[in-house]
Amino acid sequence: MDNKNIPTGRPIVFVANHQSTYDIPPLIFFLRRFHGKFISKLELMTANIPSISFNLKHGGAANIDRKDPKQSIAEILTLANNMKKNNWSAFIFPEGTRTKTGKMKNFSVGGIATLLKKNPDALVVPIAINGSYKMVQWGAFPLRPFTSMSWEVLDPIDTTGLNVEEIVKKAEDLIRAKVIEEKP
Repeated sequence: MDNKNIPTGRPIVFVANHQSTYDIPPLIFFLRRFHGKFISKLELMTANIPSISFNLKHGGAANIDRKDPKQSIAEILTLANNMKKNNWSAFIFPEGTRTKTGKMKNFSVGGIATLLKKNPDALVVPIAINGSYKMVQWGAFPLRPFTSMSWEVLDPIDTTGLNVEEIVKKAEDLIRAKVIEEKP
């Protein structure tokens, strides 16, 4: 889907699989008109990564401590309230962490449920990411430049009559159908 067909002026929850750190810059750039905020692990905010750490700290992201569920829920609730108030969008990787093999993990419902509870009319847009795990398959060194990667924005999910579990399952199934999992 061409992201030009996604409406602005309403909260959007972008749901994507997560393969590497290199998933994030293209999402930020190509979907910049949606003012998306990330749900991110707390460590990235303090990692001193140029531009990224600053934006996570000062740009309205939900920086969660994965070992502290109360803190995580509070952060996501703050983001959800800001989405409603400011028509922001949110990016969430419901696998919880990056894959090292390209094989998708099952999606968790919690973060999406919290966002949708405060924003029941939010548009849910799945994004399928392919190949970015190969860039860092063996760590930061040797980095594998010229790796073929793709990001596909899929059609928004019609959430009419669906509960959160069904919405998340539908997003996972749509993304899984587009992700190329190579045989070992």
